[in-house]
Order: sequence, then C-alpha cells, then structure tokens
Amino acid sequence: MFTRRDLLKTSAAGAALVATGGLAAPAIAQARKIKLGYVSPQTGPLAAFGEADTFVTLNFLETAKQMGLDYEVVVKDSQSNPNRAAEVAKELIVDDEVNLVLVSSTPETTNPVSTTCEAEEMPCISTVAPWQPWFIGQQGNPSDPASWKPFNFAYHFFWGLEDIIAVFTGMWGQVGTNKKVGGLFPNDGDGNAWGDTVVGFPPVLEKMGYSLTDPGRFQNLTDDFSAQINAFKQAQSDIITGVVIPPDLTTFWNQARQQGLKPKVASIGKALLFPQTVESLGDAGHNLSTEVWWTPSHPFKSSLTGETSKQVADAFTASTGRPWTQPIGFAHALFELAVDVMNRAEDIGEGEAVAKAIAATKLDTLVGPIAWSSDKLPPFAQKNVAKTPLVGGQWRLKSGGGYDLVVVENALEPKIPLGGKMEALA
Repeated sequence: MFTRRDLLKTSAAGAALVATGGLAAPAIAQARKIKLGYVSPQTGPLAAFGEADTFVTLNFLETAKQMGLDYEVVVKDSQSNPNRAAEVAKELIVDDEVNLVLVSSTPETTNPVSTTCEAEEMPCISTVAPWQPWFIGQQGNPSDPASWKPFNFAYHFFWGLEDIIAVFTGMWGQVGTNKKVGGLFPNDGDGNAWGDTVVGFPPVLEKMGYSLTDPGRFQNLTDDFSAQINAFKQAQSDIITGVVIPPDLTTFWNQARQQGLKPKVASIGKALLFPQTVESLGDAGHNLSTEVWWTPSHPFKSSLTGETSKQVADAFTASTGRPWTQPIGFAHALFELAVDVMNRAEDIGEGEAVAKAIAATKLDTLVGPIAWSSDKLPPFAQKNVAKTPLVGGQWRLKSGGGYDLVVVENALEPKIPLGGKMEALA
C-alpha cells in the first residue's frame, strides 16, 4: 500500500530539491515545533483512567516551555470505545500531522491506536495495558504463535500477565485459603487474555495447586452477576479474582454481599486501581486488593523535572483536590519518553527515524527504568515491549474516612517498600 507517510516523504523530497536547485538541504528538524498526539479514555466507563490527563498534559507543556522546548499536544478522547480510538488516531495522523502518537489505558484504547499507527507508519508509544493483550491482541491470528510478527512503529511499556499472576498469588499465599478461585473475566481484551487457557491465569493456577471456577465471559456493564455469584458459592471459592471495569466491580460486589458470597480474598484488576471505585462501596471496600503499578512511595524520579513520585502525586492532589491515582505516573512517563526520543531522533519528521530512536531508549522515568529489547521477555515480544515493575496492594479504611492503598506484596520488586501485610476480608 502507498501510505500517507510515503506521500509525505515524496512531497518533502520534491520540495527540498526545488528549494536547493536539485541538492537536498541538511536537516534542521529539531528547530521545528514538535507535535505530539495523545489518546486516552477521558469519558465513558473507563474514564477513571483519564482523570489525570489534563493535569499531566498542562504540566508537561509548562515544563517544556521552561526548558526552552517547542511542543504542542493534541489530546483526543477515545470515549472508552475501540472504534472511536481508531478514528481519533487517524485524525491525529492525517489531519493534525503529529510527529509521534502517545496512547494510554486498556487494550480497548491502546490496541486500535497502535494498529492504526503501525498501518500508517506513524511512531507510537503505548502503555497501561498488560503486554500480552496488547501484542498478541493485534496479531492477525492470536491463536497461532508461529504467525506472530513484531511491529516496526508501535512500542509498548507495562507489565505482563506473568507479573500480575505472581503478585496475586503472592498476596493469596499470605492468607489461609482453600485455594479455590472464582474468575471474573469479561468479553474484552483484558478479560479474554486473563482467562486464556494458554497465556492467562488458568494454566499457572493449576500448576500452583489452585482450582479455578470460570463461569464464562460476560459483557461489560452487566447489571446482574447472579450466575457468577452462584457458581462461586457452589464451588466454595475462598478467592475471587478478575479484571473488570469500575462500574461492574461496584455492581458485582454489592450483589455478592447481598447474596451471601463471603470470600476471604478478592483481588481484582482494573476497577480497584481507583480510590473512587473503593469509596463507592462504603465500608465494604476494606481489604479489597489489586495490582499496584505506581504509588507516591515508588522510589523513582522524573527525568524531565527531577520530581519524586511523592512530589508528583502531591502536586496532583493540590491542583485537583482529588486523591492520587496510578495512571498519573504512566501518563507522565509517556511525555518523558517523548522528549527523550525526540531529542535523539535524527529527523523528527521522519517516522522511521523516530521509531529507531524509540527502540534505542534507555531512560530512568517516574515509573522506573524503561528500555526495549530486554531478555526478560519472550523473543517474539522483545523488540516492541518494555517491562515495568509490579507489586500488590490492599485498600484500608482510614480512621477519618476514605481509603489508603497499602503495598503488601513486593517479591518482584523489593525496591518498592511494603506498607503492611495481607489481611483476610472480614
């Protein structure tokens, strides 16, 4: 296919020849304004992921200005809809003519944006989705590993399913249970990956002596979880796990309590990342547990501002009046990477040059060190995926109201300090 990028290359080459009487002029690309595109779910059921976007973007632009850098950021809302995410990615590439696309938050946003960028030869950096649903979910045949191919323009940084399984089972091992697990896996990118019998939870749990009850996939925004609750009760599940959107966790947990489901542990991905989800449950959120990718106690600093994780979190609360949330750190890191990449790219207007700079990244960021081509990943994913640290946490009611997220499991990343031990649900 003759892509828009090919057309731009041809046009630019022709213009250079005309301007210099037949000889191409040397590039002085870094003197131009750099235009970044940023896509995330700022409305819809995944809106909690985008809560900090305005804060992070405005702070980045102010920091860039103070550093004497000329940046523009074009922000697009995916509206928590994969089709919309693909549409706005195309707008950024064709209409806004950005130099680099940044995208965050769940496969429903990261995948269509990354796929669009790859097809259009637009460099893209993605985050906040486990790497398996991001990489495998974009393959032509996800069920055939032999057919999987690396990407040339799309790059991703986050943790993987192997990490969250280790973190969750590490938390469960601190509490005496019957090792019977109930799985809540929706019919979306995350749910299908977590429940996958090859790369997801089932094979690992079986090897570790856990039995998993999986009632099957359900649609997001379900209003009746009676079938799942009855299945978990019948199996006598001491542990509930899964990956659900915030509204579904609220519905499920309230119905579970009403119907007498009383597990000893509930470790839920995605929904329990956010204080507002736990607060909506009242006292019933006490000791619910989740994965933890970033907190104010993480021992990392921003490569842009030198701020610590705590300073960034405190600045968000001071600016918005809201508690810090985990996506703050990763949204900030996207812009750290963008500046580092654009500073090193030989030509910011050439997609291949920017992609080459992304691949060569070695940067200490607010969420930890980021570098692609690590041997900590399977060979097929090494080119396009960079891993970040993961620990586990539990929400604890504070005496004056509200909740604290306490780190209770750090075996994968001992540098991140523990705040307490795992406790059983009341």
